[in-house]
Amino acid sequence: MKFVKVVKKTILVLIFYSGLSTVFAQNLVSEYGYRILNTYPHDIEAFTQGLIFHDGYLFEGTGKRGQSSLSKINLDDSTVLMSKNLSRRYFGEGIEIVGDRIYQLTWQSHIVFVWDKSNFEPIDTYYNSTEGWGLAFNGTELILSDGSSSLYFLDPESFSRTKTITVTLRGNPLANLNELEYINGEIWANIWQTDFIARINPETGIVAALVDLTGLSNETDLGSREAVLNGIAWDEQLERLFVTGKHWSNLFQIELIQK
Repeated sequence: MKFVKVVKKTILVLIFYSGLSTVFAQNLVSEYGYRILNTYPHDIEAFTQGLIFHDGYLFEGTGKRGQSSLSKINLDDSTVLMSKNLSRRYFGEGIEIVGDRIYQLTWQSHIVFVWDKSNFEPIDTYYNSTEGWGLAFNGTELILSDGSSSLYFLDPESFSRTKTITVTLRGNPLANLNELEYINGEIWANIWQTDFIARINPETGIVAALVDLTGLSNETDLGSREAVLNGIAWDEQLERLFVTGKHWSNLFQIELIQK
């Protein structure tokens, strides 16, 4: 009996310290500021919902009914090289490129449009059971945000859900996850109506780092009261990070500085 009691105590101690370890890990959140490296023009009328840098060009999805679109844009001068307007009934949201396809979410219509990357001609549509906010691609699965603390992993071929994670910051669910980008094994998410980007572990959902972009909106003209930070694009080849916002007149290349 004495031996059994000792074993039980040992197990309890291990569980206790394991719990402390998890809590401690949840609180280890790195913080970054930024430095502006380059400034580019951006359409101040664009209600930016999705942003991608691909094959040397920007691809941007915009929102609002009657103004939603998909565009291929020259980075240096913001010239629109190709554009597709959505029907007035749809509120466009996040976009992502997989192979020769561009996926574009709608906010509350539960429709995902699939366009041909080369000419923006329609290829397919899918049903999305949640709201559509942001979209990213990890090389295998699409990752979708719906404004909650959940991120959904989806098969690009069927748009069926493969798994769901809950995003937590210091142990608490983090909601309002908006535009997404997958960068070097992390999910980066704009936190809607804030100046912060969360860098999320895709396996655990834990926010490992926060990027504080406070003050960046002061470096550009703002076109409306809705002109909040939204838009992350990563140039994988040259390792350039671009950010912008809804109704911002500029897009910025930045580098991160750890606080």
